[in-house]
Amino acid sequence: MARILVVEDERDLQRVLDFNLRQAGHEVLSALRGEEGLRLAREHRPQLILLDLMLPDLSGTEVCKALKRDTKTQAIPVLVLTAKGEEIDRVVGFELGAEDYVVKPFSVRELLLRIDVILRRTSGALPDQLPQRFGRLRVLRDAHRVFVDERELELTALEFRLLLTLLDRKNRVQSRASLLDDVWGIDAEVTTRTVDTHVKRLREKLGPAGDYVETVRGVGYRFADAPGEDER
Repeated sequence: MARILVVEDERDLQRVLDFNLRQAGHEVLSALRGEEGLRLAREHRPQLILLDLMLPDLSGTEVCKALKRDTKTQAIPVLVLTAKGEEIDRVVGFELGAEDYVVKPFSVRELLLRIDVILRRTSGALPDQLPQRFGRLRVLRDAHRVFVDERELELTALEFRLLLTLLDRKNRVQSRASLLDDVWGIDAEVTTRTVDTHVKRLREKLGPAGDYVETVRGVGYRFADAPGEDER
C-alpha cells in the first residue's frame, strides 16, 4: 500500500485518520504543523498528503504552494481536508494543485475510497509499483504478473488482488470479513467460506511459496516472513 502523510492539527481527528489508514494497510506519517509537514514530505517522499487548510503556523494553502514549488515534492498528490466548504475555497484548492477536496465533517469510509481513487490514478509514479521481491516471490504490479523462483504463475484477477492484499499487510492478521471488503468489494454476495476456498487455491498456485500464507485459527490469514529469507 502507500505511505501517507497527514498534516492535521486536530489531535483527535489525526488519531482517527492514523488508525483507519493503518487498518487499511497504509504507512502513516503525522504532522501537527505546516513546517513539520513540509519537512516530513521532503524527507520521506510520501505517495499522498492529507492536508488541513487551517494550521497553527502556516496556512494549508501556503504549505500546498511550497510543496508544488519544490521539485522533490511537486509530484506528490495532495488531498485537502478543511472545514471550509464554499465553492471559492474548493476552486482555490484545485488551482493550487490539490487532487481532491474533502469538507469536514466527513465519512472516513468515503475518505478512504477517495484516497484509493487518487492512488490508483497516480500509481504509475509510486515507488511501490516497481518490481517487488519477497523470498521466492516476485511481483510486477503494473503488469499483473507473479513469479515463484522465476516461474510465472497464472493467477486470476481476484487471486492477484488477494495476494497483494496479504503481501502489503504482511505479519498483520486479516480477518475473513476484512478480506471480503477489500478483495471482493462491500457489495459482493459471497460468504467467508469463499475466502477459505480462494486462499486454498492461491496457496496451491504459489507452490513452494504457499507457506507464506498462514492460517490464524478462528481469525483469518496473514502473510508471514519467509523463513530464513530476506525481503528485497
